[in-house]
Amino acid sequence: MSLTNQTKRRLIAAAHALHPIVIIGNQGLTEGVRAETDRALFDHELIKVRITTGEDKAEKKQLAEELADQLNANCLRLIGKIAILYRKSNKKS
Repeated sequence: MSLTNQTKRRLIAAAHALHPIVIIGNQGLTEGVRAETDRALFDHELIKVRITTGEDKAEKKQLAEELADQLNANCLRLIGKIAILYRKSNKKS
């Protein structure tokens, strides 16, 4: 899903007040992490994920992008240990 730069900036600004809902620990991307992230994206559309595994930024970025790809979501930004993910929900409000 392609987002415009203006939309990305708006979503990143909206995510500023959010707390991480999902934590990726030492075991990496497990099925439980994927399922919980999928549920959180369905419920909230915009979430933060804390990545506690991996030493360097490239490894954390790779994990965040891999998770986003598996769930058909967008990884908007990685700041330190926090990734911001977005997926438009089909849930009716």
